Amino acid sequence: MLRVGYQFGLLLLALVIFTPSQQVMAAKYFVYQLPDGTRVISNRPIHKSTHKLITSSRKAEGTGQLAAARYKKRPKPLNKYDGLIVEVSQRHSVEVALVKAVIHTESYFNHKAKSRVGASGLMQLMPATAKIYGVGARDLHDPTSNLEAGVKHLRYLLKKYPRNIKYALAAYNAGEGAVYYYNGIPPYKETRNYVRKVLHYREFYRTIN
Repeated sequence: MLRVGYQFGLLLLALVIFTPSQQVMAAKYFVYQLPDGTRVISNRPIHKSTHKLITSSRKAEGTGQLAAARYKKRPKPLNKYDGLIVEVSQRHSVEVALVKAVIHTESYFNHKAKSRVGASGLMQLMPATAKIYGVGARDLHDPTSNLEAGVKHLRYLLKKYPRNIKYALAAYNAGEGAVYYYNGIPPYKETRNYVRKVLHYREFYRTIN
């Protein structure tokens, strides 16, 4: 009787130890979904309210397909600033769908957005960049001021890299210095994903404009 009780106790202990959370800890690959429907792959757990765990696995097989599924799902269009975006984009001769795609990727149309490195507003401008176009730090969260500076900067980059929109977007994300140093799109995972996402959303906004 004592032996049966001892074995049952070991079984309970094993069940307690190997909980779902332990399974997640043992995993090596994680796929998370962000609020805008896009997905990212990580080699470690991400404990943020903005990251919803889709799956975790010890193997890499299948994670790529799950992450790529984000492009099969159309994002929900946000038209709160449509009038302003169209007016500013057309005035500076920049494609409206491209500007919307950049805003969608940068801030998801949240004019109060601010990154951990200090980029702010709809188009996530750094204070130094905004200053070049006459926008001070206090006005970075003003939709009109931010959009004016952001579209001007995007136009500048498109002219600097004619017929190579990927370079222009990479420079918007990682800086002109990085594009110059690597003579192309930098090998940063964030920047490569950024370029891919913006081009995807540009095609989306082209279809609904």
